[in-house]
Amino acid sequence: MKEVLIATNNVGKAKDFEALFKPLGVKVLTLNDIEGDIDVEETGDTFEANAILKAETVARLLGKIVIADDSGLEIDALGGAPGVYSARYAGLEKNDDANIDKVLQELETTPVDGRTGRFRCVLAVAGPGLVTETFSGSCEGLIHHERQGKNGFGYDPVFFVPEKNRMMAELSPEEKNEISHRGAALAQLKFKLPQYMTVAGDSE
Repeated sequence: MKEVLIATNNVGKAKDFEALFKPLGVKVLTLNDIEGDIDVEETGDTFEANAILKAETVARLLGKIVIADDSGLEIDALGGAPGVYSARYAGLEKNDDANIDKVLQELETTPVDGRTGRFRCVLAVAGPGLVTETFSGSCEGLIHHERQGKNGFGYDPVFFVPEKNRMMAELSPEEKNEISHRGAALAQLKFKLPQYMTVAGDSE
């Protein structure tokens, strides 16, 4: 089985990637599987900049082909916030419940039809012998006034997906991947995956 390294320590993201890559016969490794502590500070002001920064830094340190993901929630009524600060919107401790509470508080007086937003994801691929490339996807929805569902992570419990008439957190992993921002980005990436796997094999 081929392997791909995802530059993340986020268990929720790792599960998303595992579900996406499994049908392709690709085993997912994350930074949790690598010896040593690799933590890339996300200093970019866009999802693209952060994804490229993480992919290129980890690829350079490990000499491997790396896929890095930067993603988050953009809420129109909040001017696109939390955006690149989605994971740490309520503080550096990156607490999902605290982040949701802050968003719901800021939207408290916003009517339902004004609570539009989207999940956005950018994947960057970098490594020896490669020119760094990015692939992006998005998923449109509405921010619900209360949590529903037990699946997913992050803002999934308050993100209503009109296409499914349910919260993101109420979808199975397979249903989520059909419509998710990460699934849309991967749909673009997978066409080039054989090329990346070939390069990875040649570099071993």
